[in-house]
Amino acid sequence: SADEVGKIAKSITVLIDSKEPGSGVIVKRNGNTYTVLSARHVFKDPQAKYEIVTPDNQRYLLNYSSVKKLPNIDLAVVEFTSSQTYSVAKIGNSDLATEGKAAYVAGFPKTSAAINTSIYNFTDGRITANASRPLEDGYALVYSNNTLPGMSGGPVLNENGEVVGIHGRADTRAAESSSINQDIQIAKTGFNLGIPINTSLRLLASSQVDLGVKVPSAPVATGPKADDFFIQGGEKSNKGDYQGARAAYNQAIQLNPNYADAYVNRGNAHSNLGDKQGAIADYNQALRINPNFVKAYNNRGVARDELGDKQGAIADYNQALQINPNDAEVYNNRGAARYELGDKQGAIADYNQALRINPNYALAYNNRGVARDELGDKQGAIADYNQALKINPNYAEVYSNRGNTRRALGDKQGAIADFDQALRINPNLADAYNNRGLTRKDLGNKQDAIADYNQALRINPNYALVYNNRGAARYELGDQQGAIDDYNQALRINPNNADAYYNRAAARRELGDKEGTISDFNRALQINPNFADAYLNRGMFRFGLKDYQGAIADYSQALRINPNYANAYFLRGNARADLEAYQAAIQDYQKAADLFQQQGDKGQYQYTLKMIQVARNLERDAPNRPISNNILSIYYSLIPGKSSVLPSDGSLYELHTFEGRAGQSVTINAESRNFDTSVALFSADGKKLAENDDISRSNTNSSLTVTLATSGLYVVRVNANKKGEQGQYTLTVR
Repeated sequence: SADEVGKIAKSITVLIDSKEPGSGVIVKRNGNTYTVLSARHVFKDPQAKYEIVTPDNQRYLLNYSSVKKLPNIDLAVVEFTSSQTYSVAKIGNSDLATEGKAAYVAGFPKTSAAINTSIYNFTDGRITANASRPLEDGYALVYSNNTLPGMSGGPVLNENGEVVGIHGRADTRAAESSSINQDIQIAKTGFNLGIPINTSLRLLASSQVDLGVKVPSAPVATGPKADDFFIQGGEKSNKGDYQGARAAYNQAIQLNPNYADAYVNRGNAHSNLGDKQGAIADYNQALRINPNFVKAYNNRGVARDELGDKQGAIADYNQALQINPNDAEVYNNRGAARYELGDKQGAIADYNQALRINPNYALAYNNRGVARDELGDKQGAIADYNQALKINPNYAEVYSNRGNTRRALGDKQGAIADFDQALRINPNLADAYNNRGLTRKDLGNKQDAIADYNQALRINPNYALVYNNRGAARYELGDQQGAIDDYNQALRINPNNADAYYNRAAARRELGDKEGTISDFNRALQINPNFADAYLNRGMFRFGLKDYQGAIADYSQALRINPNYANAYFLRGNARADLEAYQAAIQDYQKAADLFQQQGDKGQYQYTLKMIQVARNLERDAPNRPISNNILSIYYSLIPGKSSVLPSDGSLYELHTFEGRAGQSVTINAESRNFDTSVALFSADGKKLAENDDISRSNTNSSLTVTLATSGLYVVRVNANKKGEQGQYTLTVR
């Protein structure tokens, strides 16, 4: 049984402790001298200190000069002396380790942030190939076990607890590779490599190393078998030659039409070449051969996810976990699919499970960090990214993701430091350039931001998001046509990019393209009916066209989506005031003021209180306004207790509004016999446009002449030049 094999393995496996540790297996005893077989690459540093740590935790210092490295094969033999009694491995026949047979690997994973001491690890799996034509360094045995760095040199055992190979290479793939705000799923390869023990014995004998075991005769040369092509396919795939890998798997399948692993790995090659449907067809075939093949369910789930079939992917992951409830990678993948469907809490639950099974899983920490960030748990996200970087200090994507979160927390310089580090590790990480560009734009460095966006687009010319971001930077620099060109590019790549339509609408508005502006807002809202900002800005544009009812409808839609949208209440109040629906306007202003206060926006809160007073004044004055050629003509008073007080000097003031047109020249006069007047003009958003306090003149009147830049609501403030002054005044705007 697996338990019995596990006991045997634990008694014969040793830790080779060093700066870069490995494992080994005791294969011979001669008196007090024990011989250990391991991988040659474990002993690559002549300057390092090496100790053998036996199952009873005794340490034996090795003399590096005594390490015997075998030529042309990744094997090494070392010896230690002890009066203690240790078990010696029983050697099996690796020629009998054929596809489908049980395989067990033992060893000591290297330390990490999650594992601070080398703890014995025992994994089960099965043989997937035993090639007659080995790869470089003698590798010919392939098995599906989950292995970790540090287990190199450990034994591969059969179902009888006999050593049939020496483990050397782990499953290699681009596992820890993710994009900003994208979770990564892993397609399994099951391509772990070992050197068959029969090969080891023959080479040891030729190097005058006697293990006291009969050396098997060399196999009779035959034609290539399916296993040979399978192992060639795995090696080509590891080198990125997916065309060559696919061709090798074709040969393996031709020789063995029921080779489920070959179908799965050919599916992986199809997927890497962009043929997702071809990949799914191969995974389906593997599952027809072996309905309990976890790797096939997992990889089909990844392919389905990449085709947009998230529910189909989750169904595959569920099936895989039903067969093997302890597969960390499948939990990670299901978490990624749930994240993409908007189920952030479900995603985090899956990442938690993955990390419970494998506390050393940097990718799961990264993905959980992304989900936590989007749920607003920025500090939790930072903690996850920190943990991922402890496990893998060269994980460029995690630096980029942590930089994103730091940017959101306002730590712009910390964010840039993270993006810089990500780019030092991987100079071709387009996401890091994009996000550093966003941060530089936040800091006002728009030209530097554009330089970063240019770099990102050099790496990935089809990165729609970067075109959108570069367009926004160009817009802020006043290059509206350049911005529109970028938005056009973004929309060519992704015609359903609501943000690009929204941003292009703003640029078209600045260029006076009214039809194009409305068209783009409409398209953005067609793609994303819950785009509150698009409703708000279309409402503002309609307001400028004096379509007040249309503006009110848009502001109301924005509030349906986001009931706490203070600006939407404020702007709807403006539109209602222009329609002389003053009570409704006052209600909107009051709601806006409450929200601004709750949200800590003191400036907007104070300004909105003034607009409430303006609306009340307008409601009061409306029946008494004279009909004349004046835009505005009001006879009014500054009265203590009723008029407002300027915080700067304590003088009394009142606010009045009028509608102006872009390009219109207006003259504003404030006249009084009771006090020295001051008059100021503000835009609807509170920006002071002009002021005349007339303080140097002998009379008490003040006047302004201004050419209005835009159409819309304007606010006139009339106040006394000195604290304590009061009385009646006349305000005219013509």
